[in-house]
Amino acid sequence: MARERTSVVLHRIAFVAALSVASACSGEDTATPASTPGASTPAPTPSATSGALPFATAAVADFDQPWAMTFLPDGRMLVTEKRGDLLLVSADGRTRRTVATLPVDAAGQGGLMDVVLAPDFATSGRVYFSYSAAGEGGKGVVLARGRLDTSTAGGERLQSIEALWRASPLVDGNGHYSGRIAFSPDGRYLFFTAGDRQKFTPAQDKGGTLGKVLRLTPDGQPAPGNPLAAQGFKPEVWSYGHRNLLGIAFDAQGNLWEQEMGPKGGDEVNLILPGRNYGWPNVSNGSHYDGRDIPDHAAGDGYEAPKVWWNPAISPAGLMIYSGNLFPQWKGDAFIGGLSSQSLVRVDVNGTSATKGDQWSMGARIREVEQGPDGAIWVLEDGADGSQGRLLKLTPRG
Repeated sequence: MARERTSVVLHRIAFVAALSVASACSGEDTATPASTPGASTPAPTPSATSGALPFATAAVADFDQPWAMTFLPDGRMLVTEKRGDLLLVSADGRTRRTVATLPVDAAGQGGLMDVVLAPDFATSGRVYFSYSAAGEGGKGVVLARGRLDTSTAGGERLQSIEALWRASPLVDGNGHYSGRIAFSPDGRYLFFTAGDRQKFTPAQDKGGTLGKVLRLTPDGQPAPGNPLAAQGFKPEVWSYGHRNLLGIAFDAQGNLWEQEMGPKGGDEVNLILPGRNYGWPNVSNGSHYDGRDIPDHAAGDGYEAPKVWWNPAISPAGLMIYSGNLFPQWKGDAFIGGLSSQSLVRVDVNGTSATKGDQWSMGARIREVEQGPDGAIWVLEDGADGSQGRLLKLTPRG
């Protein structure tokens, strides 16, 4: 367990008193950038920001507040829209069909969120997805799955929908659901992110799943051998001390990477290791929205520090580890969408280390980034400002 210094304990008490302040920040992916950190803050890695975009950009389709996407083996796409529609979209983006409408709670940061294919999709047709839902005592994130019936061309539907796992406890508010999904490379386990729901201290609590990375079986049960169950944590918990985890992905070497929003600054990219405590809300390289300081990550504090972090904030959304051949210079690197920064961000990944790469201005809030079957990079604009969120295909220039 992480060591907590006396000053950290005092800060935790202050957090409880400031919950109303946090609840007012439910739209924090458009947050004001952090103020310049003090002298005690470790210097961040410089960010290389390109002038001209090094890729050609083609608009393929428009959506109503899209949140996530994934590719089918035949090149078609599944796209989620915040209000609850799961869309099956042709490879060229010209046609679409609603294959399911889920009963989501779409207030604030809630809605229909991530979507991924099961590792055995070719035979099972299973699709996994996440959404926010209301229940007795509050709201929480849900992991669910269904079977995509493609037996009738033009008549595809998501059948046999079932909820597999629900966050606990349910709480009030409309923020920090998280809900990102990644299967382990061997397909045996499903990793799922549950945000702190803007409640701070639950990220450190053993008795709940808020502010945690979870390792589950494909049926939504706690995976055997999870590292923290013997310490009294919920049996599904893999790591803890997280805030709002909006991207998770494995690299080719089997390392699990995650990104999460900090408070006012302090957005992070983390290498997720079993049983580790990532510090929230006891430490952060950002600050509270009301200007109060939070202790920075520091060597020897007992917490796992981020590999990369940002001040000012980029408001990260989505995470993809590139493995294609269209951009060989970026193979193995991480790509992240930027919401308030309206950017596409590249992070250099080298084994278990990472540093900032490029941050390209896209002129719109980027909610999702994915790799296409041909190695193209695809991004979804958020569309939260009332405009349609475009689906863009990025390919090499020339």
